[in-house]
Amino acid sequence: MFELDKRLADDTVVLGDFVLSRVLLMNDSRYPWLILVPRCAAMSELFELSAIQQQQLWQETSAVGVALKTMFQADKINIATLGNVVKQLHMHIVVRMQEDEAWPAPVWGRGVAQPYTVEALAQISARLQDALADYWLADNKVGV
Repeated sequence: MFELDKRLADDTVVLGDFVLSRVLLMNDSRYPWLILVPRCAAMSELFELSAIQQQQLWQETSAVGVALKTMFQADKINIATLGNVVKQLHMHIVVRMQEDEAWPAPVWGRGVAQPYTVEALAQISARLQDALADYWLADNKVGV
């Protein structure tokens, strides 16, 4: 049974579900940053997914990448699966701008997260949900 890792749950806001993945917004206003977590039990590596699931994850990742690049006019979209801290398989999709505080270095371990205000969280969540409207499972979309 799928269960979201506690650290991911603590650091993010759930936006909803795609066919394969739970879609999370990292609660750090410095970087627009989504995380896709395949709703599969006990997965830690991309290669543990079936070929069909891998293809679905890449399709979902690409959709998010396109939406984020367009919405924020990003200089670069960083996409990564890590797992050194959170073992559960998850895909990071991070908007990067040349003027962001970590550029050109990775965002991990840089500075202190700045959580969204209630208003900013509602605004970015609505924008992301609209931008990704074609991908949500209608009965699993989570409102903020």
